[in-house]
Amino acid sequence: MGAEDHREKAGRGPVRAAIVTVSDSRTPETDVNRQYLEQRLAEMGHLVVAYRLIKDEAAQVEAVLDELAAQPTVQIVLFNGGTGIAPRDTTFDVISRKLHKTLPGFGEIFRMLSYQEIGAAAMMSRAVAGVYQQTLIVSMPGSPHAVQLATERLLLPEINHLAWEIARKDG
Repeated sequence: MGAEDHREKAGRGPVRAAIVTVSDSRTPETDVNRQYLEQRLAEMGHLVVAYRLIKDEAAQVEAVLDELAAQPTVQIVLFNGGTGIAPRDTTFDVISRKLHKTLPGFGEIFRMLSYQEIGAAAMMSRAVAGVYQQTLIVSMPGSPHAVQLATERLLLPEINHLAWEIARKDG
């Protein structure tokens, strides 16, 4: 069975997502990534069932990852922020250690698309995705443009397919 067959089987039902913004400076009121993700997911018929705004501290990233992945109502956790190479950027380090299965193509394609727009600086992104506790975890940079790029070009076209694949019991 090919990708088209899988997309058809996955259907168009709502996917239940959680949004996690990792930032030392944003507030719920100034979190433009949350606002954008909530709007786009709703437009596509999906549900945001949880939202967290945390500091870029490894312990906070790990705690929220464990909390949300353990909730049966959450199929996908969308992290934004903390994926760079600055000393405070810990999101990638925590998430990449915890993933049971990785989706290297997410980061690779994200960086390729980013490179087309911003040039060599794209190499500093440590965007990553994979599966943790039967939940899809996506970690993207915190710039609004990066969130839009990842959402529009990678996530939304395959969100139902991704959620369906993770939930499959037939291997």
